[in-house]
Amino acid sequence: MGTTIRRMIVILFTIHYSLFTSLVVAQDTSRRYDNFFLEAIVQREKGNSDAAFDLLRHCVAIDSTRSEAYYYLAQYHGALKHKDKMLALMKKAVELEPDNTTYLETLANIYISQRQYAEGIEMLERLYDKSRERDEVLGMLVQLYEQQQDYDNAIRTLNRLETIEGKSERLSFAKSSLFTQKGDKKAAISEMKKLADQYPHDNNYRCLYANTLYVNGQQKKALNIYQEILRDDPDNRNANMAMLAHYNEQKDSVAANRVIEQILLNRTTTTEDRVTLLRQLIGESEQAGGDSTRVLQLFHQMLAMPQSDADLALFCATYMNLKKMPQDSIGKVLEQALRIAPDNAAARLQLVSYAWQAENRDRVIALCKEARQYNPDEMAFYYYQGIAYYQNNQLDDALDAFQNGIGVITPQSDPAIVSDFYAVMGDIMHQKGMDREAFAAYDSCLQWKDDNIGCLNNYAYYLSVKGQQLDKAEQMSYRTIKAEPKNATYLDTYAWILFMQKRYSEARIYIDQTLQNDSDSSAVLLEHAGDIYYHVGDVEKALSFWKESLTRAVASDDRELQGPRRQVLIRKIKLKKYLKE
Repeated sequence: MGTTIRRMIVILFTIHYSLFTSLVVAQDTSRRYDNFFLEAIVQREKGNSDAAFDLLRHCVAIDSTRSEAYYYLAQYHGALKHKDKMLALMKKAVELEPDNTTYLETLANIYISQRQYAEGIEMLERLYDKSRERDEVLGMLVQLYEQQQDYDNAIRTLNRLETIEGKSERLSFAKSSLFTQKGDKKAAISEMKKLADQYPHDNNYRCLYANTLYVNGQQKKALNIYQEILRDDPDNRNANMAMLAHYNEQKDSVAANRVIEQILLNRTTTTEDRVTLLRQLIGESEQAGGDSTRVLQLFHQMLAMPQSDADLALFCATYMNLKKMPQDSIGKVLEQALRIAPDNAAARLQLVSYAWQAENRDRVIALCKEARQYNPDEMAFYYYQGIAYYQNNQLDDALDAFQNGIGVITPQSDPAIVSDFYAVMGDIMHQKGMDREAFAAYDSCLQWKDDNIGCLNNYAYYLSVKGQQLDKAEQMSYRTIKAEPKNATYLDTYAWILFMQKRYSEARIYIDQTLQNDSDSSAVLLEHAGDIYYHVGDVEKALSFWKESLTRAVASDDRELQGPRRQVLIRKIKLKKYLKE
């Protein structure tokens, strides 16, 4: 074999070996990249962002020509508010894979969020070239071109949309508006005229054409069209609203009010339009002195018509509240709202409030009972119903209402209301002799609101009466007198707990404060005072308090000082000594 041939064989072998080695290396690089990228996605799905981030960075180090890692890294930098880094990474992903529509859209959104509108427009145009079915991309382009005041391109883009969708009110109106902004009044009017001519019997399109004439300086011609429309269709909403705007602009309040009344009393007028016009009318009325006669007359005329929703009735009630109308008059309007929408909790709560202020507990109970059928998750109805039953001394019904109300409590419930739920439940249970359950209810009350003063007082007093947990009772009671140092009820409780702890001298200090702050001391309080004075050695003073307590109990038929307890009090007076019950 010649030397030349051997040299050629060596060269060919070297080339083939180099190619083979390169292929092996490339395959190994690709395999390593894929393995790390797959693990990065797994960690991402698990929520391990730090691990995924590090793995993606390693992917870029392995192969900087693959786009996926750049795309995901851009998202992480976006979450970290690294705007420049996010943008650079996303641009790199698009550079590596320029036909990827996801990348194009993401980069476009980044540009737009960073107010780089020209660059965002370029990306969206490229995106639409790749995804012609994406009509919404054209919509975004219209907005961006308009924001850039590039009206020609905005109109060109709308024409592209019109080619796809066909001529429509939305597109014609948008194009006309752009022509107006551009200052091309003739083109703006022409655009809407084409639409009106295409649908010559549609008064809404004729009205849109007239509106365009009006805003572009041809008011007389526009007004003629409005009048023509109204001759054919006196209740036409768009033409009437246009005439109203014209009269307002001319400050012709008489004509404007005439149109307002016509629209308000039109059966086809929407509640939304009525409310909008009524706000205008009310504003003018208030500026002119606040005479509600005409406004209320219009309200009553409208409410006499069939109603599709309760909004107008509720608006009327709000206005009547503003004008401080009698509650019974407002109540009738609220009742009408409930006949239309019986699940309207706000209206019913207002009626409950009125009944509560009138101390009509039976009415409160009836309203809340019905409300629970329509608003079973509204805690306030259980609360008011329970309190009304409680004040009627219907303890079982009250307890049932509160226990049902607890079932709708959620972590988002108002802590003050929930706390009161449990507090009143505790009071009811105590009256029913269920002290263990009562104390559990008080504990729940204080978990929701640990400074519920009424609960702290009652809980402390009932514990002291039973002689249980006196240290806990004293701590709770002390919080009440710190909060309200002149509250005779709380001072009496604290004095009595000190008495039960045999701290008699301290007890006398607080019972004296109680008497100073109580202009009409109860029989129980006076008995407590006698017991405390007896234990500090002042028997005569104690006897005086006991006698006064008995007199007060007989005169008021005090329920707490009846039966065996009253007999003990009588024996105290007779024997002139303290006796335990």
